[in-house]
Amino acid sequence: MLGNLFIRFRKQVETSDNQKDSALTTHYYKATFNQVFKSVEDIFRQDADCRIATVSKDHGEIAVEIDKPVPCFLIVTVVSVKPMETAVDFNISTERFSPVGMYPVLKKRLISYYEKINKLHTLVRSGKN
Repeated sequence: MLGNLFIRFRKQVETSDNQKDSALTTHYYKATFNQVFKSVEDIFRQDADCRIATVSKDHGEIAVEIDKPVPCFLIVTVVSVKPMETAVDFNISTERFSPVGMYPVLKKRLISYYEKINKLHTLVRSGKN
């Protein structure tokens, strides 16, 4: 219980295969690296609250500055796992403090990005299995 209280006040949320929270596990899509990378880049280019800071296709990374509802910084990592399987991970952080905690706001944001990608590509799985 006390652990959950501290989580609320984290100012960073990261997705990975090892996440205990199933909503924050790595998502794997049935698509090529180029297809997923372009889709992810387009999602942020079309979002008025976001500004792409850097794009490194070689490293599979897109860095995004987000203005609203909370100023934060996001790094999206896109990795080809198999010829038709591509993984997407997020790492979002903010300097902003909130008396109720920033973690729920940041987590909700990451889930919404996964939902947008889910509409564009077939989700194969999330997490390791």
